[in-house]
Amino acid sequence: MNTKNMIPANEFCLHQNIAVEFIISLHENKLIKITTIEGKTYFHKNQLPRLEKMIRFYIDLDINLEGIETVIHLLNQIDRMQREITSLKNQLAVCDAGFRNN
Repeated sequence: MNTKNMIPANEFCLHQNIAVEFIISLHENKLIKITTIEGKTYFHKNQLPRLEKMIRFYIDLDINLEGIETVIHLLNQIDRMQREITSLKNQLAVCDAGFRNN
């Protein structure tokens, strides 16, 4: 498998000063996806912003793994609801424009 878009977990953890076990725990709790290639653990670079956010929760805010899982779940719900509100506003604007033209 090509590791071009992958970040080695051990190097990332060394740079962030966190244990690789934290990354593995996030994976076990389905918060990120990791891949093992030839005995090395990687994660895709598109997960980097999400992973950095979880690390800030863990280190800066002292939130445990269960708390991070809850916060991420709530943030995902907020994001979904914001997209739904935008969609409904757009639908309403189209209906309103059609009503005004008649």
